Amino acid sequence: MPLSRESVLDVLKTVSDPATGENIVASGMMRALRVSDSEVRFVMEIDGSRVAEMEALAAEAEKKLGNLDGCDSVQIALTAHADQAPAPKQPSEPQPIKQRPAPPGTSGPQKVPGIDRVIAVASGKGGVGKSTVAANLACALAAAGRKVGLLDADVYGPSQPKMLGVSGRPTSPDGQMILPLRNHGVTVISIGLMTREDEAVVWRGPMLMGALQQMMAQVQWGKLDVLIVDLPPGTGDVQMTLCQKFIVDGAVIVSTPQDVALLDARKGINMFTEMQVPIIGMIENMSTHICSNCGHEEHVFGHGGVAAEAEKLGVPLLAEVPLHLNIRMAGDGGVPIAIKTPDAPEAGVFRQLAKTLVEEGHA
Repeated sequence: MPLSRESVLDVLKTVSDPATGENIVASGMMRALRVSDSEVRFVMEIDGSRVAEMEALAAEAEKKLGNLDGCDSVQIALTAHADQAPAPKQPSEPQPIKQRPAPPGTSGPQKVPGIDRVIAVASGKGGVGKSTVAANLACALAAAGRKVGLLDADVYGPSQPKMLGVSGRPTSPDGQMILPLRNHGVTVISIGLMTREDEAVVWRGPMLMGALQQMMAQVQWGKLDVLIVDLPPGTGDVQMTLCQKFIVDGAVIVSTPQDVALLDARKGINMFTEMQVPIIGMIENMSTHICSNCGHEEHVFGHGGVAAEAEKLGVPLLAEVPLHLNIRMAGDGGVPIAIKTPDAPEAGVFRQLAKTLVEEGHA
C-alpha cells in the first residue's frame, strides 16, 4: 500500500502529549507536513521548557511512522517559539540584541563542525542581485581552490538550484543527516531542492527558524573552508536565527546604487552591527551598463551611491558589478558567469572579489 498523507496523519493522531492529553495533530504542534514517495517530514513546534519530553514525543512519532508500509525516511524538525528562561526578579529596561560567541554547550552562537568560516550574503531589499552575487562568489572561490558550500536560505525565493544547475531531492540515509548536492565545485543545499518549482513555501517564523537550523546543522557539509549563506532580503527571522544560533564570521551587503536600495541596505548593516557580526564590505550591483552594439556606457541606476555609503560607514567597497546580459543568461543557464567565461570582464569582477576575500583571510 503506497504511503499517503491520510495514513501518516492517522499514525500521528496516536502520539499524544502526556501533559495535555492532546495528540500532536489536534494540538497544532505538528506543522508543515510533507509526504512524498517513501519520505515523511514535518515541523514540531514545542514547549522550550520541556525539551526532553518533546524529544521523546518526536522519537515516538518517528518510530511509529517508521513502521508504516512504504515509509523509509522520517525527518522531524523541532522548533520553539523562543528560548525560554526564568523571568528576572526585578524589571529591567529593554536591551539591544547583542550576540557574542559562546563556549560549547551554552545557548549562544555555535560554530558548525567542519566549517572554518561562514559568510552571509545579504541585502536590505529584494531584486538587487544578491543571489547572483552569492552564486558567482561561491563558484569563483571554488575555482580559486577553496572548499566551498552554499546554503540557499532565501526560503521564499530559492534560486540557487537553477543558478548552480542542480536538481533532485537531497537524500538522508539515516533519517537524520541530509546529503547535499554538488556542482561546479560547490556543495549546495536549498529549500528549493525539497519543493516543487511552482510550489510556494507558506511558513511562519518558527518553521523558518527550524528549517534554517536543520540546513546548517543537519547537512553533511564535510570539511569546508567557507560556507556562503544566501539570505532572504530584509532583517527577519532567518537573519536573526542565523546570527543568534551560529557564529557568522562576516557579512557582505549587496545593493544597487539608487537611494531607495541604499536606505534598506543601511537597515541590514545596522542589524548585523547589533548582532555583532562584522561587515566585510559592500558590493554595488548593476553599477553600469555598456551597450553591446555601440559601447556607450550608461549608469541606469545611478553610480557611486554604494561607494559613498561604504565610505560613510567605514567599510570597504568590495566590487562594482556591471549590469550585463551575459551575467543573467549564465545564471539562468545553471553555469554562473564566473566559471562559464572566466576571461570576460564581467566574470573578472567576481574572480577579483574572491581573490580579495581569500587574501584578506575572510575565505
